[in-house]
Amino acid sequence: MRAKKFFTVLLLSLIAIAFLFPFYMMIVMGTYYSEDLFKQLPILPSGYLLENLKTIMSASFLRNYWNSFYVAVLFTLVTVGVASITGFAFAKYEFKGKNALYGFILLTMMIPGHLGLIAYVMEMKWFHLNNTHAPLILAGLNNAFGVFFMTQFIRSSVPTEVIESARIDGSSEPGILTRIVIPFLMPAISTLGLISFLGSWNGYLLPLVTINKPELYTLPLGIANLSTVFRTNYSASILGLTLGTLPLIILFLFGSKTLVRGLTGGAVKG
Repeated sequence: MRAKKFFTVLLLSLIAIAFLFPFYMMIVMGTYYSEDLFKQLPILPSGYLLENLKTIMSASFLRNYWNSFYVAVLFTLVTVGVASITGFAFAKYEFKGKNALYGFILLTMMIPGHLGLIAYVMEMKWFHLNNTHAPLILAGLNNAFGVFFMTQFIRSSVPTEVIESARIDGSSEPGILTRIVIPFLMPAISTLGLISFLGSWNGYLLPLVTINKPELYTLPLGIANLSTVFRTNYSASILGLTLGTLPLIILFLFGSKTLVRGLTGGAVKG
């Protein structure tokens, strides 16, 4: 029994090391002079960390960081809010064309998002919203996966009897949503919020085609523009990527259990 436990722990430790080693390499490579990365395999830290840090700070890294943070937060709020309201309507209300509309939303999940990118950019241009952060935030309005996820979760986790009891007690429909339904949805809201934040934080293509002012760059764009036409500074870019993953690591550390509970809860009950 002890031998079995020992080999299980040993196997899991080896798997963990295999997954963590690339991240360790990323941290170490951020401490090297860019051209030295090609001379040897960087196993141990070098002494060029401060110079790389100066390079990324001189390129408005903190402003890019702040742009990514507040865009990701607003995108998450928009996505979760719209998905919760829409999912509640599909799950607990009956109206004409409901099945056709829900089927259309599911159909949009089958279409690659990149196909609609040009139309979305043209739409934002028509509203004079290009070269602002609005296109990055308003993209959360049409999150088909979020609507589907919330609809399934509400169907399986919110008893209709509780909603009917609230109506009999005189609660309004917005009151039912905010005071009765939302507390049931906290695992799903946390899960969808984490997924949305990660998607917005890592987003590169949409900011690339809608923003061309350096002061509006998000973190992925800022890191991509660290290099100049004369020199590609790989070490500074890697250090920027390392610093850019810190919020994701913090979110994962504090939200991994909630993420798993929300995903498995919907899967088991649905």
